[in-house]
Amino acid sequence: MPADSDASAALTLLSAAAVRERAHRMLALALDDKLPNFRIHPEKMDGVVDLVLQTTRDAYPSFQVPFHSRWRHFVANNANRWAATAGQTRWKDRSARARAEFDLAIVSVFLDAGAGPPWRYRDPKSGLAIGRSEGLGLASLGMFESGAFSANPRDPLRADADVLANLTLSDLERGLQVSGENPLVGLQGRVDLLRSLGKLVASKSDIFGRHDTPRPGGLFDRLTARVENGRLLAPVILSELLQQLGSIWPSRLTLGGIALGDCWKHPALVTDDATTGLVPLHKLSQWLAYSLIEPLQAAGIEVIDIDGLTGLAEYRNGGLFVDSGVLAFRHEADAQREHEVAAVLVVEWRALTVALLDRLADGIRKRLGLDAVSLPLAKVLEGGSWATGRRLARERRADASPPVKVISDGTVF
Repeated sequence: MPADSDASAALTLLSAAAVRERAHRMLALALDDKLPNFRIHPEKMDGVVDLVLQTTRDAYPSFQVPFHSRWRHFVANNANRWAATAGQTRWKDRSARARAEFDLAIVSVFLDAGAGPPWRYRDPKSGLAIGRSEGLGLASLGMFESGAFSANPRDPLRADADVLANLTLSDLERGLQVSGENPLVGLQGRVDLLRSLGKLVASKSDIFGRHDTPRPGGLFDRLTARVENGRLLAPVILSELLQQLGSIWPSRLTLGGIALGDCWKHPALVTDDATTGLVPLHKLSQWLAYSLIEPLQAAGIEVIDIDGLTGLAEYRNGGLFVDSGVLAFRHEADAQREHEVAAVLVVEWRALTVALLDRLADGIRKRLGLDAVSLPLAKVLEGGSWATGRRLARERRADASPPVKVISDGTVF
């Protein structure tokens, strides 16, 4: 097949639609008991709907559920840290604030791969020791507010390409409070990722420097150019993220010279083109796409087709379906082994997670008499599935680790 045909085929994988389509093909194989690593018990889904509904009611009794996004992790002790900072800042206009919020969201999400059970961030404002995503969120916010990513001391609330490109391991160790007694999984991977981000952004000034020096927040201006009649399709956010930032991800598959990002091989996913055996998941990029919706809305842009994005193929949502018995290891010994991110078992589990989240959302909407507009998947995740997965992990394992043991490099989960 010619290289340009391969490139065209590769581009079809850089979308939420491709994630959803292949995830549901994986689910169909599971329902036919044709997968090598997991069996599925769909009769247990009603119980998962019950669990997630109860978790959502406990957290949001009025069912006014916000989107699942990075902005939730900037709230601590009922205080919205970023809202307070942004409210005290004199912005030139709404676009200036949006660029800063894009900078913050992009850098913070790229730092948000799994921290590992031992790591904690000692929050200087509350004195609390906070782990996992919440801790990483507050730590990255603290770095951003201190100007750790800015080239201009008088304008700390920004992330400049040159600063990101020259970050050191000690910069992140200091900002994330990493030490021998407080280890963080995949620290070098995070440093390398932010450096790659900085170098890429610096090299694409036409994309990221339209109204400023190159910065990740320049993507806001790229997206505003895609707005039609005041509206922007949510899947367009993801497509731009994947196409503009795809090359920063390390050691991943390429096709026709195009980096495929969070995309992996599974022998059961057979197609009749160059993408055969490939399973796109794009977890961090979709998490980031969800996290860019609110800054766009605040800038006056209506974001539509939010359910065009998919559920997130990560270990809390995935753990929910294993710990609840919907998914069962075909070979019990696999529950005790550690698995590489690229392992067929992990790819299978993550793809099934995406498809099962769609089924979960449908089940919850039917119970509540709502539709996808009033209760989009982003709210089911927040309400929701992620928190229930974490709760089940805490109940079943002392360290609250996921039921599938994945070796993380700090750039996937």
